[in-house]
Amino acid sequence: MFFDMHVHAYLYPGPPQDGQTQFANPAQIVEMYDAHHIECGILMPLIGPETYLPQSNEEILEMTRLYPGRFLPFCNLDPRGISNSPTTDFSPWLSWYKDHGFKGIGEFMPNLPFTHPLVMNFFRQVEAFEFPLTFDISAQIGGDYGLYDDPGLPQLETCLETFPKLTIIGHGPSFWSEMGVLEPGDVRSSYITHPVHGEGALYRLFRNHPNLWADLSAGSAYTALTRDKENAIAFLNEFQDRLMYATDICKAGSMYPLDSFLLELRHDGFLSEETFQKIAIGNAKRLLKLA
Repeated sequence: MFFDMHVHAYLYPGPPQDGQTQFANPAQIVEMYDAHHIECGILMPLIGPETYLPQSNEEILEMTRLYPGRFLPFCNLDPRGISNSPTTDFSPWLSWYKDHGFKGIGEFMPNLPFTHPLVMNFFRQVEAFEFPLTFDISAQIGGDYGLYDDPGLPQLETCLETFPKLTIIGHGPSFWSEMGVLEPGDVRSSYITHPVHGEGALYRLFRNHPNLWADLSAGSAYTALTRDKENAIAFLNEFQDRLMYATDICKAGSMYPLDSFLLELRHDGFLSEETFQKIAIGNAKRLLKLA
C-alpha cells in the first residue's frame, strides 16, 4: 500500500482552473487510489490567486468527512491575508484548523520570495503550531505562482536555518531541478531530463538541514528521479527517512507512474523492503503522527 502525501480534489470542480485543468472530484480520486493500492491521501486546498480561484479549507474538511479513512486535510492560508502585514497574527485560524484535525499547511504557493517578511512571519507561526508545510516554488516573480528562490535555493536554506523546528516539504520543478548541478541551457522551472552530472543543491540542503523533507509528486519529482536511475537510487537510499510517496493528482485518470518505478527498484534490489516501506507509507505516517 501507498500513502499519498499530496493530492487535490474539488467537491464541485466548476470551470477549468488555470484556463485548462479540470480538477477531479473525490470519488474519482478514490477510484484511482483503489487501482493503485493507495490507502489514503493528503488533500491540499489551492488558494493561490495568481492562478487559482481560491478553494476553502472547509471544503477540504468536508471531503475528508465524506470519505473517512481515504483522505486527511491540510489547510492553507495566504501570508498576504487578514491584514497584509508582516505582523499579522494567524494564530486564531491556525488554532481552529488544528483543533478540527488538519495535519499541516499546503500547498503553500504565494508568488513572493521565501525570505519576504510576510512569508517569514507566517513560517514563524506555523513552526509554533508544529504544522509541516508543503510549498510550491517558482523561478520568477510575476506571471507565475509559488515561492521565489534563486539558483542553488539560498532563500530556502535561510528559512531552514531560521526555523529549525519547522518541517518544510519540498515540491515543484524549481525545487527538483536542483537534483543535479545546473548546466548551461537548463531552465529551472522545467522538467530537466538530461543525466545528473554532479550533485545539485538538494544534496547539500538535505545533508545540512534535517527539517527539509520532500514529497515525490507530479512530473517534477518523477522526472528528477527517472532522468538518471543511478542517481535516483543513491538519493532515495541516502535520504530515505525524509522522502514520501505522493501523486499531485489533478485531473481524473492522470498520474505519473512513480508507484511502478519504486516497485521496480524494490524488485531489482536497489531499494530494501525497509527503505521502500518508509518512502511508500511509513515516513508520511511518522511525520503526521498517525498510527
